[in-house]
Amino acid sequence: QVQLVESGGGLVQAGGSLRLSCAASGTIFSINFMGWYRQAPGKQRELVAAITSGGSTNYADSVKGRFTISRDNAKNTVYLQMNSLKPEDTAVYYCNAHIGHVSGVVINYWGQGTQVTVSS
Repeated sequence: QVQLVESGGGLVQAGGSLRLSCAASGTIFSINFMGWYRQAPGKQRELVAAITSGGSTNYADSVKGRFTISRDNAKNTVYLQMNSLKPEDTAVYYCNAHIGHVSGVVINYWGQGTQVTVSS
C-alpha cells in the first residue's frame, strides 16, 4: 500500500510564500511523475507543476516565475515552493504521483489535499 502525505499549507497574505511537501511511503519500486494540482471552489482541478524522475519540469502559465517544483528521489518527496502568492492561488492543493510496483504495474496516487489560502 502506498500513501502520499502532504504538509505545508496554511493562510498567508498576498505576496507571501509557502512551501508544500509531499512524501510517498509504502511499497515503491519507482516514481516517475510527481506533481501538484489544485482545485478552487467551483472550479476544475488543474495541474500546477510537475516533475519527472530526471528533473524535467512543467508549470501552469499562471504560476511560472513564482512557483518552483523540486524533488528528493532518495526520500520519495516532492516540494512546491510558492512565492509572490496571489489571492487567486487560493485552493486545495493535491499531490499526485505515478508509482511503479515490482509487478510492473504503475498506479496513480493522490494525497489528501492541503488548503492554501491567500488573503488580499
